[in-house]
Amino acid sequence: MSAEQLAELSDLFVVAAVLLYFFAMLGFAIELAFGRSRTGKAAAVERSEVKQPVAVGAGGGPSADGVVADAPEAKEPSGGATRAGKVALVLAWVGWAANLAAIATRGMAVDRWPWGNMYEFVVAICFAAVTAFLGTQIRYNVRFLGAFVMVTAALGLGLAVKFFYTAAGPVVPALDSYWIAIHVTAAIIASGLFTLAGVAGVLYLVRGDGMSRLPSRADLERVAHRAIVFSFPLWTFAVIAGALWADRAWGRYWGWDPKEVWSFITWVAYAAYLHAKVTAGWRGRAATIVQLVAFACLMFNLIGVNVFISGLHSYADV
Repeated sequence: MSAEQLAELSDLFVVAAVLLYFFAMLGFAIELAFGRSRTGKAAAVERSEVKQPVAVGAGGGPSADGVVADAPEAKEPSGGATRAGKVALVLAWVGWAANLAAIATRGMAVDRWPWGNMYEFVVAICFAAVTAFLGTQIRYNVRFLGAFVMVTAALGLGLAVKFFYTAAGPVVPALDSYWIAIHVTAAIIASGLFTLAGVAGVLYLVRGDGMSRLPSRADLERVAHRAIVFSFPLWTFAVIAGALWADRAWGRYWGWDPKEVWSFITWVAYAAYLHAKVTAGWRGRAATIVQLVAFACLMFNLIGVNVFISGLHSYADV
């Protein structure tokens, strides 16, 4: 296939990913809205795990030898809501594959690493965010985050197509380096994990006592913390690699360029969150607010600096 055909195929894969993420979001939302509340399910499981005496004639009770009978075993929720969640998970994986195919065909079309402008970078970050969610889902049951991660990815890809789209082509000379595969890749992976943590943090703040269909605040905080623990070293590496690349491209490690400054501010904000968790023992709302401030710094570094502020990194092509 020619470069033009590969570029067109990449655009089609992006559209397909948007649609698949959207329908996956609907499925996850249906499960969240109409499935059994997580609080009720957790309580049922706890009751089923504790051996309790029940009244004679009510289905159990002490046996003749004095052993207490087990309480009735809680059943998993079934029906349309659960099926919708399972279908949504399949759609999320198919959307993830379409997102990956879009990145791969774009790279083949331009014959370089496909994150040399704002459009390509956002497409890659959406892929990283969905990868973080699906990877976490393999080990832990975090399907409750699905609706929110999917809507974030669908909106991100939609905004990339609408406002940041750049035709496939060469990059500016400063980006024509193997460092793009090192520095930008680390930043993309870290940003995807930070996005997962940000979604969990927002849900933590909006979860009220009556929103029993969401997991507990402790679970949401745990998901966010684990994502940040994994992503912070990657972001640290990205900042260091960026400085090394700057020395090679512009002859200095640090020049107070807006992108450099906000990348460092983001690093400081996440470092403050981890420091507060470890040394001061911050938990709950206070720690969540700190990590969301850090996430806001990350988003401004991604969008605000690239779109609204001029500097050596002004190659967003928007």
